[in-house]
Amino acid sequence: MKVKRSQLQAVRREFETFQMKQGESVNDYFSRTMAVVNKMRLYDDQMTNVTIVEKLLRSMTPKFDYVICLIKESNDIDELSIDELQSALQVHEEKVNRSNNITTEEQALTASTFTESSGSRGRGRGSGRGREGRGNPEENGSKDLNF
Repeated sequence: MKVKRSQLQAVRREFETFQMKQGESVNDYFSRTMAVVNKMRLYDDQMTNVTIVEKLLRSMTPKFDYVICLIKESNDIDELSIDELQSALQVHEEKVNRSNNITTEEQALTASTFTESSGSRGRGRGSGRGREGRGNPEENGSKDLNF
């Protein structure tokens, strides 16, 4: 009995100090958390869903602060299921990731456009082809061209 109690205390400590890691996905974090919760339940700990939801809300990374405030204000935390919380946080995560991808793609496009335009200067594109074909055809010795 003492061994079981000390093992439960170790798992509780793990649960209490649990935090989402930078760059970790919502799915991965919820999976890790539920693994610890399931260990606690194996030792007959009666962990409630409210306790788990509150812990998850407290331990997310700062990029979720805004959506967590919205969830707390618009939901009764006592009634919010773990699955509902996970879904809401996943939607936010996908939106943030989509926004970051668009920004990254725009930056890459801007960088490649800048590279192409700056790299073409002085290589003779258009300006280094001599004087033929520019200006008045009689001045540069060209024949009468019909365009």
